[in-house]
Amino acid sequence: MAQLRQNEEAFAQRDALVVIIGPESANRFRTYWEQHDLSFKGLPDPGHGVIKRYGQEVKLFKLGRMPAQMIIDKSGILRYVHYGHSMKDIPDNRELLSILDRLNAETQTPQ
Repeated sequence: MAQLRQNEEAFAQRDALVVIIGPESANRFRTYWEQHDLSFKGLPDPGHGVIKRYGQEVKLFKLGRMPAQMIIDKSGILRYVHYGHSMKDIPDNRELLSILDRLNAETQTPQ
């Protein structure tokens, strides 16, 4: 989350809404959000329904969910996904912003 926060304005300029999904209960999620003053949208997923739908892995010996970054367009279509193999396996913001630029250009080009 910290890396996304570094380029929060750049994501907003690309009309991208950053949503963080976590396994905690709504109350724990809210408390964490307030303690860290996060401006992103947060979605608690204690029943793991969202992660199951999008195929995010859970590995208990690695302490839970593996990181996953996804870009879902306004029609609800998954346009990009990166499933990490560890908590350090997260795409760089430049890569995500570049993908958003390409996707935005595609939607603005008449077909």
